[in-house]
Amino acid sequence: MSNDNDWEKLTTESKVVSVGRPVKKPDGGLNPPIALNSTFHTGGPIGYARSGNETWSALEDAISSLEGGKTLIFSSGMAAIGAILSILPSKAIIVAAKNGYQGTTTLLKNLHDNGKLTVRFVDVANTKEVLAAIPGAKIVHLESPVNPLLDVADLPQLIKFAKDSSCLVSIDNTFATPMNQNPLAMGADICMHSVTKYLSGHSDVLLGSLSTKDSELYSSLEQARKYGGAIAGPFEAWLALRGIRTFAIRMQRSQENALELAKRLANDPRVSKVRYPGLASDPNHELAKSFMKGFGAMISFEPIGTPDQVDLMCDSAKLITNATSLGGVESIWERRRRWATESETIPENLVRFSVGIENVDDLWSDIKSAFDAAKIS
Repeated sequence: MSNDNDWEKLTTESKVVSVGRPVKKPDGGLNPPIALNSTFHTGGPIGYARSGNETWSALEDAISSLEGGKTLIFSSGMAAIGAILSILPSKAIIVAAKNGYQGTTTLLKNLHDNGKLTVRFVDVANTKEVLAAIPGAKIVHLESPVNPLLDVADLPQLIKFAKDSSCLVSIDNTFATPMNQNPLAMGADICMHSVTKYLSGHSDVLLGSLSTKDSELYSSLEQARKYGGAIAGPFEAWLALRGIRTFAIRMQRSQENALELAKRLANDPRVSKVRYPGLASDPNHELAKSFMKGFGAMISFEPIGTPDQVDLMCDSAKLITNATSLGGVESIWERRRRWATESETIPENLVRFSVGIENVDDLWSDIKSAFDAAKIS
């Protein structure tokens, strides 16, 4: 592209193919190398391997282009969240989802119980409740859609109110992805990703990222990474960058499949409830439609059966994998309450379903066979 303005005009679908490439030169490689170095000659900006890496930089540039802020990558999504929490003052007040991702919720509960932070847990779908919790808080950390109930937070309203209240805002954008929303463009201070999931897309790396437009905040988070040691491996960073090349087309196919399967599940008498903001019948649909460009590829649903039956259903599928993760090319599901740390607000029979890129009719046939195997009727 001739200049930065031309680059910014590109769609996400085009950016993901081109971001993080080396500078063009005769016989230059199209892809960045895997920089396997822990030690560097003196005189440069890196100094030591905890401070930087050529392969990290390529991935960070790619995510920066998608989210619109300068990016740092971390060894995992939890490491990225840990870096945010580490820069908060002692006993700082944080507003967070009471039924969000169990890893984040468990960490926050431990910090609250140990007196290191004061956490105000809220129902993110209840905008009035969230607004009431913000005054006096140092930071609001929200997921939207929320993992695993898929509630949608009124991000435009909540972000504006928090910023007007001099409160930092961090948004976990893992489920929505930059295909569907850009929290920094809405005014958030930090956009967080479990890069393991949709951005990488192949269930083979563990990485996280933080993006921000605030140079001072970026510096603080960079120091947290450097001295906390939560650094990414160059090979993992290279794989993630390779995965980003197909992110847009993967996400498009997964979302199409998710909407179709959500409709079929909603009409199946063996299912008592389906949560997917793309359904017109979903209570979050109108809000999500007002600021999101798409609805993601995650479905949560409740089969009519006991927890043991639902576990058997998940384990009986042949095409869909019974596992803990999401965002890969393959479809994955699990009963979330099988985990002791999952919120008690999550129904015992709720299945979190990460819809992949397989043929949608093959997926539906697999679901029906799994229902039959578990005698869910």
